[in-house]
Amino acid sequence: MAELTKVVLDAMGGDHSPGEMVLGAVNAVKEKEDLFVYIVGPEDRIKEELAKYEYPKEKIEIVHAPDEITCHDGPVDAIRKKKESSMVIGLNMVKEGKADGIVSAGNSGALLVGGQVLVGKMKGIERAPLAPVLPTMNGVTLLIDCGANVDAKPSNLVQFARMGSIYMEYVVGVKNPRVGIVNIGAEEEKGNALVKETFPLLKECKDINFIGSVEARDFPYGVADVVVTEAFVGNVMLKLTEGLAAGLFGKIKEGMTATPISTVGAALVKPQLKKVLKEYDTTEYGGAPLLGLNGLVVKIHGNATNKEVKNALFQVGTFKEQEINEKIKEHLL
Repeated sequence: MAELTKVVLDAMGGDHSPGEMVLGAVNAVKEKEDLFVYIVGPEDRIKEELAKYEYPKEKIEIVHAPDEITCHDGPVDAIRKKKESSMVIGLNMVKEGKADGIVSAGNSGALLVGGQVLVGKMKGIERAPLAPVLPTMNGVTLLIDCGANVDAKPSNLVQFARMGSIYMEYVVGVKNPRVGIVNIGAEEEKGNALVKETFPLLKECKDINFIGSVEARDFPYGVADVVVTEAFVGNVMLKLTEGLAAGLFGKIKEGMTATPISTVGAALVKPQLKKVLKEYDTTEYGGAPLLGLNGLVVKIHGNATNKEVKNALFQVGTFKEQEINEKIKEHLL
């Protein structure tokens, strides 16, 4: 059997915690032989959830954490003061090498702070970006950064581009990924000061396939495999993409069930529609990794269900198997 991938799962903090977290872990260890999960949270509540399922008992271990970081806690204070929370205990387990990574649906700010302060950045990495894989009409695209660094510098964006390129090639399997920078036009001279200064630096990078500017309207078409920006713009793009997709799918469902005739038509197209919806289901791709740390930190949605949890746990396994941190060190540092 392959070497075990050991993953910490923060059982608390999400909208459906700990139930969906535990079910995701159970499904993950049943499907993947070389996966071991530490479920961190209140022991009695986790035991109660685990008692509902049949699973290989030797592949899940409960780590008791009596405290919880909520969405109302300030990021820095949460990490500093709630040392017995599931998130802080889990991050420290990654720091100490007891686990290869952590998956959490909890407080985003606290997870970003904890990842950089507790797990720590790799030597030579200036900033750790948050990088979700998003579905497009031409496969998937990595959006980097989408929430960690709102005051990024040109040198940060260059590192983001290089780390993102490595991730897309070795984790997602896209050979020679196309890298673009978010801009308000295709012309090189357009953009704000950050984009104008970063653009020529990306052109000079010999280890990435830089294709130039990417406008927001082109992003859904998958014109690039890695799209680079600072976190303010990236987060706006992420939230707009998710909100628009959810709204459109809701309207389609509403329209297809509006009349008896449309309901019959909906039944005829249902198999193909399910296929398309699956392609645009972000939970199929796991969570958003925080790249450039000494261990992997993966942020999943606050309303994550067991499927997203399971795929995020698998994501840590792929990250380890492909030795992404080693490749980042080899190519960047």
